[in-house]
Amino acid sequence: MKNSFIILLLITLMVSCATPEARRPKQHGTTNFYKEVLAKNKRLNALEKKAIESWIKKDTLYEFKPSTSGFWYAYQKKDTVNVKTPKPEEVTVIDFDITDLYGNVIYPKQQKEYTVDKQDFISGLQDGIKLMKKGETITFVIPSYRAYGVVGDGNKIKGNQPIKSTITLIDIKSKTINENN
Repeated sequence: MKNSFIILLLITLMVSCATPEARRPKQHGTTNFYKEVLAKNKRLNALEKKAIESWIKKDTLYEFKPSTSGFWYAYQKKDTVNVKTPKPEEVTVIDFDITDLYGNVIYPKQQKEYTVDKQDFISGLQDGIKLMKKGETITFVIPSYRAYGVVGDGNKIKGNQPIKSTITLIDIKSKTINENN
């Protein structure tokens, strides 16, 4: 009994004194995995684009134009005289709402001060606001990849959900008091 205790103690000491081998990082993905994810996202984006274009064709009230930034927009109120559009770092005052494509209100109309290119905001709307002139109202249709992507906003907007937003640009404030541009 005494011998078995000593043997057990020696084995325990030998095992505990051995240098542990470093753990190797796990490979999280392969090239094929990333190619498959990319292909799946391209298919989803193409399906979403078809759904948006189908919805736009059914809208007889406004003429939606595609932007170079991946969203569509239609003027509800257009200013043909003024030429000033918001520049980076200028503060804008906007009224906006967010709905789904079928007009169901996700976030009701609210007013917001938005500093161009300096504040976190829906990426499609960040680009859209730069097209606007003071007093204009534009409806934007934004695919999910230019809105909240695959995860949604964590609140009311679901993952992979395209959104529609109507924005009125109320004011453009200069970066500094001395600037008049």
